[in-house]
Amino acid sequence: MSPTANGVALLRAMIRIRRFEERCAELYQEEKIRGFLHLYIGEEAIAVGVMQSLTPEDAIVATYREHGHALARGIDMNRVMAEMYGKATGTSGGRGGSMHLFDAKTRFFGGNAIVGGHLPLAAGLALADRMQGRGVVTACFFGDGAVAEGEFHETLNLAALWQLPVLFCCENNRYAMGTALERAQSETELALKAASYRIPAWPVDGMDVVAVEGAARRATGAIRAGEGPHFIEFRTYRFRAHSMFDPDLYRSKGEVETWRRRDPITLLTDRLRGEGAVDDAALEGIEREVAAEIDAAAAFAESSEWEPVETLARHVTSEAPS
Repeated sequence: MSPTANGVALLRAMIRIRRFEERCAELYQEEKIRGFLHLYIGEEAIAVGVMQSLTPEDAIVATYREHGHALARGIDMNRVMAEMYGKATGTSGGRGGSMHLFDAKTRFFGGNAIVGGHLPLAAGLALADRMQGRGVVTACFFGDGAVAEGEFHETLNLAALWQLPVLFCCENNRYAMGTALERAQSETELALKAASYRIPAWPVDGMDVVAVEGAARRATGAIRAGEGPHFIEFRTYRFRAHSMFDPDLYRSKGEVETWRRRDPITLLTDRLRGEGAVDDAALEGIEREVAAEIDAAAAFAESSEWEPVETLARHVTSEAPS
């Protein structure tokens, strides 16, 4: 295990995200959650592992598949679930929904729905922090699909030129929205794209939370030491479709099952069992605690109020009539 991490705590954090996402899928089918819903099932090791290397003062920018990042960051599950429902008690007052979780208290700056659109925001946050002498890191999570966007190249170029304190976390799940990586990009070694901007970059097994944590600590340590931006390509796999609307016809069931044998939760559970750190009773206890927390969050969201009609124009900018 990592010399600094509690393996059982890592396991609990991943189980907590997995069960939350599974409940969200159920609530979506019940039409309690509406709009778009992108599940993080299968990728939990990345959010949990990277968060171990971050301080409360560091900033985080994520994609629309960000529920796991929000929970791993420590945002209250009640508020996350309420936002999923679109209730006023949610992290964004019910206005953002699944794709736009936000929490200034934990420096969690989204939840962004535009593929690659948040990378320049991460660079801006890092620049602002450096100009104000804060000495912190901005962690930016994005998928392999974002690597094909212009914002990716523009942001990495500026981050390298200005030596910005950004940790670029590429969650390469091989399919972006629904097109295999090798069918969309001529260079499938995504770390090489970052290295072309003279940014230290390397691939890591994104299904192994211990490997993820170790790589993230190595990168954030270098960034804090003034060595500029770093890039990690986390090779992972989402077990569910891109979104709840996706028929998932672009990959075989056999491929999915092959990757399921490398489930990050199972991998860590087996490792901890082998070390004598957990047994059936401990695992059952974790599951009970997590289930109770999720039940409470769903009840909180159900009982929360919708935003009053009178406040719907708040935070909305419009041009005054001429």
